[in-house]
Amino acid sequence: MPDDQTRVWTIRELMKSAIEHLQGRGFEEARLNVELLLAHALDLQRIQLYVNFDKPLTPEELKQFRTLYERRLTREPVQYIIGSANFMGLHFTVDPRVLIPRPETETLIEQVMLACQRYPTDEPIHILEVGTGSGNIAVSIAKYVKHAQITAIDISLEALAVAKQNARLHSVESQIKFSCSDIFDQSDELFQSQYDLLVSNPPYVPKDEWEQLQKEVRDFEPSSALTDGNDGFKFYHHMARIIPTILKPGGGIVFEVGFGQAETVARELKDAGLMELQITNDLQGVPRVVSGMWMSSQNTFIGLN
Repeated sequence: MPDDQTRVWTIRELMKSAIEHLQGRGFEEARLNVELLLAHALDLQRIQLYVNFDKPLTPEELKQFRTLYERRLTREPVQYIIGSANFMGLHFTVDPRVLIPRPETETLIEQVMLACQRYPTDEPIHILEVGTGSGNIAVSIAKYVKHAQITAIDISLEALAVAKQNARLHSVESQIKFSCSDIFDQSDELFQSQYDLLVSNPPYVPKDEWEQLQKEVRDFEPSSALTDGNDGFKFYHHMARIIPTILKPGGGIVFEVGFGQAETVARELKDAGLMELQITNDLQGVPRVVSGMWMSSQNTFIGLN
């Protein structure tokens, strides 16, 4: 991107120059990056950039954009720079205290919504979400399943502060109870309750794959929300063991899994006594969500060979 700060730039010229500059430096989705940063700098919707193509930027507007743009050049994620991420058609506040919501996690929400259809609409569905982070999962469920009552836990007080902010933003505070709790601490009274659904997008990146992640992820997002520091299965192993103490008979689980993990997780859940196990692909065709039903002492399994 040219360094001439005395020139008067129109939105069209600045976008073209910045997009080409990012492309030349190997950035993916360069156009989207520039649109989001410039729209944020000018306090416009992205579509408004295109209906104001010939609008000249003031020196202050140009300075604001350059500040944001230079942060992106360090590989800081756009969502942290603008403080917002889109998920399930909703805007969520995000910052380095929380993981950035991913489009593939929308598949998890879709499967939770399908699972909720098994329950009467005139009674609350009690859901435990493990590792709420920004609250995007809990808030989305509450927004789209009006009779859901969600207990959302995380070990990070900082993450919970963001999650609570997002619950307020979308006016679903009455449906969500946030708690700073550790799923590995079975003395916590939360885990003596019985829920209709157990939902989680746990840290599943194996330790040996951590260094292969994009710089945006590895250097900026909270590692505790991404990797278990082990083989990627630590949380699934534990949750499979404690399902009998958490779920009601007939209750369900919906877990997001990493690339190549679905069959292993599903078989472990089968061995733990779950039935009607199902693996669902995300929009990229990657097996992304494992769901199933806990039937107490029954040992009939459907859906896996």
